[in-house]
Amino acid sequence: MDFGLFYEVQVASPFKHRDRERQAFHDVMDQAVHAEQAGFESFWTVEHHFQPGFSHSSAPEVLYGAISQRTSALRIGHGVALLPYPYNHPVRVAERAATLDILSNGRVELGTGKSITLTELGGFGIPYDETSAMWQEALEVITAIWKSETGTFSHSGKYFDIPERTVVPMPVQDPHPPIWSACTSLKSHVEAGEKGLGLLTFTVLVRPEEVGRRVRAYREAVARAEPMGAAVNDKAATFTLVHCADTDEQAREEAEAGFMSYVQAQISSSAPVLEARKSGRRPEEIDADEGFQVTDFEGIDPRDVDLQYLIDNGMCVVGSPDTCVKQIERLQREADLDKLLCMMQFWSLPHDRTMHAIELLGKHVIPCFA
Repeated sequence: MDFGLFYEVQVASPFKHRDRERQAFHDVMDQAVHAEQAGFESFWTVEHHFQPGFSHSSAPEVLYGAISQRTSALRIGHGVALLPYPYNHPVRVAERAATLDILSNGRVELGTGKSITLTELGGFGIPYDETSAMWQEALEVITAIWKSETGTFSHSGKYFDIPERTVVPMPVQDPHPPIWSACTSLKSHVEAGEKGLGLLTFTVLVRPEEVGRRVRAYREAVARAEPMGAAVNDKAATFTLVHCADTDEQAREEAEAGFMSYVQAQISSSAPVLEARKSGRRPEEIDADEGFQVTDFEGIDPRDVDLQYLIDNGMCVVGSPDTCVKQIERLQREADLDKLLCMMQFWSLPHDRTMHAIELLGKHVIPCFA
């Protein structure tokens, strides 16, 4: 199993303190270099918008370019590029990913996603109930470009009408960078497999047993894939919260604020969608000030969740190197993953603690899964 770093690029408040933002991005670049030296295989960031503090990774392609020039082997993953328009036009996604593939000498992984956060969707004027169709059509455009030897293609669809054009540049990797899909529901795991896309799943409030069930459904589907791209990507990766320190006690103390704020933010951003599903309303009709509480998130009452709950239920990795190995072994027994993507940078955690955690994983944890 390979290990990767996964980033939101979190910034401690006050968020308008520009030096804090600047320092956070430079810290991330230093961490990427350190991770490559420590034995990590890849570096991934999200694309999020309008989420101060929680995620400042709104233009990840720019960060990827910088990382590509400071590393030589670390693979660089979009985790993910949001494909509903107007987040991104698919031609621009293909152009930027290909340029990055050239600059990095063929190290790009193209993760794709639909987005469910109403703050983001509303800010770009994207209807929630059209995100899946937009994602599907955008993928059709990207793969049509990359399956053409010259980049020449045309497309006529609901959201994009593109006359014959030749897109340049083309990526270095043959036939093209591996394409992935971020998945939440069991249905989306199966869909990713059927389309021949790599799987990007998660452990936040999802037990290892359920992660395993979803990964197995994906494996069954990808075995019969009719790939959208020129090749099947049959790899499965999961993202999880990770912190490693010299002792269990130190790791938990250092991780608690960052871990719990992340979990609560995820619950809050998902709340309108979950409430809409329960009430039969459209997510856009849900007023965040209505005062409803999410009492069922992936079969869990979030009011019961604290750090100990996450640890006991295998929903994060935190502790000494030995403890981290045991926790990852539990996840791997259930899910049989190809990649573990570790979110290790939090607004509450000093840069030197993150660097030390990366070093501990590289020395004592990653070799156990080689």
